[in-house]
Amino acid sequence: MFQTRPTLQGTFGMVSSTHWLASATAMAVLEDDGNAYDAAVAAAFVLHVAEPHLNGPAGEVPMIVAPAGAAPKVLCGQGPAPAGATIAHYTSLGLDLVPGTGPLAAAVPGAFDAWLLLLRDHGTKSLAGVLKYAIGYAEHGVPAVERIGATVETVRELFETEWTTSAEVYLRGGKAPAPGELLKNPALADTWRRLLAEAAAAGAGRETQIEAARKVWREGFIGEAIAGFAAKPTMDTSGERHAGTLAGDDLAAFSAGYEDPVTFTWNGWTIAKAGLWSQGPVFLQQLALLPGELDHGSPDYYHTLIEGTKLAMADREAWYGDSTDVSLQTLLSPAYNESRRALIGGQASYELRPGSPDGREPRLSEHAELVAAGGTIGIPAGAGEPTVAEDGATRGDTCHLDVVDRWGNMIAATPSGGWLQSNPVVPGLGFPLGTRLQMAWLDPGLPNSLAPGKRPRTTLSPSLALRDTVPVLAFGTPGGDQQDQWSTHFFLAVALGGKVRGGLDLQGAIDAPNWHTDSFPSSFYPRAMVPGAVTVESRIGAEVVAALEGRGHAVTVADPWSEGRLCAVARDPETGVLSAAANPRGMQGYAAGR
Repeated sequence: MFQTRPTLQGTFGMVSSTHWLASATAMAVLEDDGNAYDAAVAAAFVLHVAEPHLNGPAGEVPMIVAPAGAAPKVLCGQGPAPAGATIAHYTSLGLDLVPGTGPLAAAVPGAFDAWLLLLRDHGTKSLAGVLKYAIGYAEHGVPAVERIGATVETVRELFETEWTTSAEVYLRGGKAPAPGELLKNPALADTWRRLLAEAAAAGAGRETQIEAARKVWREGFIGEAIAGFAAKPTMDTSGERHAGTLAGDDLAAFSAGYEDPVTFTWNGWTIAKAGLWSQGPVFLQQLALLPGELDHGSPDYYHTLIEGTKLAMADREAWYGDSTDVSLQTLLSPAYNESRRALIGGQASYELRPGSPDGREPRLSEHAELVAAGGTIGIPAGAGEPTVAEDGATRGDTCHLDVVDRWGNMIAATPSGGWLQSNPVVPGLGFPLGTRLQMAWLDPGLPNSLAPGKRPRTTLSPSLALRDTVPVLAFGTPGGDQQDQWSTHFFLAVALGGKVRGGLDLQGAIDAPNWHTDSFPSSFYPRAMVPGAVTVESRIGAEVVAALEGRGHAVTVADPWSEGRLCAVARDPETGVLSAAANPRGMQGYAAGR
């Protein structure tokens, strides 16, 4: 099979990310004797500058952190709903969905605090030492990738008439950034310089300064600016101007935190994911639904994966959320999955079929029931990518980065939110708020219902795989609802595929033709569903396409390199050899290492 690049191998350090500048930055930190966590933090802040249409410091990030010799932990940088974010407040405004843009959709920002907590607890560098790369790029500019300017053009009218603070950054001289043009964000550079100055004034110690910076974000000039701007009525996808619910007290009360990952063991691999507040367990349910024998790459293989994805996503819709009391042990149990596997027949299902774990009857939101029954709401073109639909709804995507160092420290992180098209740029700060609350329902009593202090269920889903309790593989992808579809397909290609130079064939698995289904309610406004739909890369082959259509799938044959954005790093615990690979689709992702 054609392969775009080699799987990189070495012994010093390996990085993979969705932008070459982030990967190069992480390697620079490793070369400067930093560890994987120093490198990840520096790269993350560069991603805010290089991919502002995909993430920002006021967005969110889940990470799986695996220090050498220690058990993996999830570091949750997903902020909760503010204290004022009640269902009653939103419905009193005449809303039946949380808007897809604007301050009403903003959860408490979580990304910044999570990155600083990682640096404090697991890094070795100073805050100034990791922020200097992002400051330099924000001040002097990054060559803009094509999608930045294309995304700005989709919201040009909104920027020019309503979100004028965003126009100041992204429509300088009335022009969107052209491909290769230096994109500068001096306000962001100034924000980080002032943050560092105030942190330095708190004392000389590394941890002292990191803690001071976290406080500045929550309660200092940054927190004050965020809270003040969130209270300003702003045009959103409802077609009305609404003020947000995010307040200073919400910012002051939030702290990122650690929790145990959820795990599932399959064919000698143990996969670690974030919990039911994320869609991560969908990956585990997809594995649990697999039959004992798999003819990798065959039409039956794809049919089985697609139908299993539909069942897992239906369970996500009914049972996942920050307040769920469903037993994940039940969802992953052999008995439950045997009964669910029996639903996978020879033909494609067009239904949304959540299960009944422990005999409990599933309940869906009214909106999900509508779209599952063939309601007229359609998915905007380019689902999972930054775009604007005919109704004005905007979509954002995500970034991903993985790092492993020579000591065996490993991390997988999926930063997202705070997109330039999600909210206006906060004056003087250079970045906007996020919109993750759009993933919560306004129906009461559901696991993913909107409620103060509750995390909205996120699509962000980094992965870490272990062999014999030892971390071996860190991976992930952007893509919204597609993340755990693309990642599962990648993982199976690794686990069932061949080897390269004695190691895992990461690049071959990334390059393999991929697919996704939209046959479940989307996590993004307007929460649409296309029953039976599956999109495949044309490279999957006419034989597979014909077989899927023969089984009733509504197949869309997409461009040959259009599905998946995977990044991956690995470490062989026996030899210490490190590996890395990155997605060639979109011409942005790169791996680096030596």
